[in-house]
Amino acid sequence: MPDAETVRLIFLGGMGEVGKNILLLESGDDIVVVDCGLAFPEEDQPGIDLVLPDISYLRANKDRLRGIFITHGHEDHIGALPYLLKDLLPVPVWATRLTLGLIKGKLDEVKVSAADLREFDPDTTEPIRAGVFAVEPFRVCHSIPDAVGFGVGTPAGLVVVTGDFKFDPTPIDGRLTDYARLEAFRERGVRLLVSDCVHVEAPGQTPSERVVGETYDRVFGEAPGRIFVATFASLIARVQQVIDTAVRHGRYVAPLGRSLVNNVRIAKELGYLTDPENAVIEARDAAFLPDEKIVYVVTGAQGEPMAALSRVANGTHRDVSVGVGDTVVVSATPIPGNETAVSRVIDLLFRAGAEVIYGNRALVHVSGHASQDELRRMLELTSPGDVVPTHGEHRHMALYADLAIAAGIPRERVHFLENGVVLEVGPETVGIAGRVEAGALYVDGGRVGEVGDVVVRDRRALARDGVLLVTVGVERETGRIVGGPELATRGFVHVGESGDLLEATKARLREALGADGDGTGDDRELLGRRLRDVTSQFLFKETGRRPMVLPVVMEVDVG
Repeated sequence: MPDAETVRLIFLGGMGEVGKNILLLESGDDIVVVDCGLAFPEEDQPGIDLVLPDISYLRANKDRLRGIFITHGHEDHIGALPYLLKDLLPVPVWATRLTLGLIKGKLDEVKVSAADLREFDPDTTEPIRAGVFAVEPFRVCHSIPDAVGFGVGTPAGLVVVTGDFKFDPTPIDGRLTDYARLEAFRERGVRLLVSDCVHVEAPGQTPSERVVGETYDRVFGEAPGRIFVATFASLIARVQQVIDTAVRHGRYVAPLGRSLVNNVRIAKELGYLTDPENAVIEARDAAFLPDEKIVYVVTGAQGEPMAALSRVANGTHRDVSVGVGDTVVVSATPIPGNETAVSRVIDLLFRAGAEVIYGNRALVHVSGHASQDELRRMLELTSPGDVVPTHGEHRHMALYADLAIAAGIPRERVHFLENGVVLEVGPETVGIAGRVEAGALYVDGGRVGEVGDVVVRDRRALARDGVLLVTVGVERETGRIVGGPELATRGFVHVGESGDLLEATKARLREALGADGDGTGDDRELLGRRLRDVTSQFLFKETGRRPMVLPVVMEVDVG
């Protein structure tokens, strides 16, 4: 536990990765949390639906938890709350109105009803007291309305957490970044800046979200039939541009995908999506309109197999199909690791006869994150003593460190952290002060944390090389082999086409176990290991592959 004059920062996620952002600040008897997000599985994590941060440390210290503060409503910042919040109650969750609405919708789905949800307005809220901490939200521009960062007053000084941000001069909702608040922080003295860094590879300044609307206007004006716009379900500003453009071109907008339908409903109810012409309709009603009057806005821009766009593309959606005359706009950039899945969906759409417009063909997506010039500007606005890059892979963090050093931050004051590393900030010094447990929890179906790295590794092996069962029968009393070996395989080789290989494998097993069938006596465990090892070595020598070998030793009574 840190003493009363220091504050410790602990990232349980978001370091060296894109997703599952969660930051703990602790001092004395108090802890506050910023964000609680999830990540999406990579291609080498078969069967995994979602990836959550491991909050074992936070769970063990939940009596010290004074509040959870959320920067905005994207999945990588709120998505873990429905799974993890029940283990932390009672604790207040603070967020802006739209973010709170999105959180409530998620909690309702999993029937978490006891949450203490508290709203703040970043334009008027006084600092929120949470134990020794004073948390001041400030407005930032991002790809979703109501995004904020936080200035956190601590016993060791002011810590500024940017959240996801960019400096958009013409945001869709008209609400600019709160430059005055950032400059006020600088006047008070910023002890530490925790900065978004994921878009650091891009030079200059990130284009305004309005640029996407200009592309939409051209595409909508040229499209002869139905239009599909695929985007993230939480990009409310992007959905607003789809609605505005559709109205200008005399079209109706039908959301497709459960999360998108829910988010559109919540944003409309709270006033963050405007639809004065009542252009938003249900997908079932769109079927009765002429093709040239329809725009579907759909989930699945990352190639997710069960999302609306994928099901439309492969012909498995129950209500909507795609074909000649349709125009599909993939209004997103693939998240690292999703490139193959996105390309596969685009290929299916082209094969169906649709005109597909995506990042390589038109400006249909802009990032919600700061490019190099904006990252430098944030450093200038806050003039921090020390800097921590977050929300990025290792290359993003390394490049941000270079940028910060070039901007005048001393090298020793740029802190390159990993998940679980404890950064202690004192009155005079900043340094590493240990490590806590920080990893990943996998969501598989409705279960959380029951599938670990070993199971994922096994699934990976099964997907790559298949499985081979080696069965022998042994006499119960003596352990003498009296039957087999018999082989059964799935996903490795076809029995009918590879009979010679399987027969050779059985011959090698008989040779290794002894011509007289004594095998390993009555040591069943040793026999199982020998079956596995001999089979694995022989098959790798013959094929260069390593199927998962499962030995089965069956005891039988011999009369």
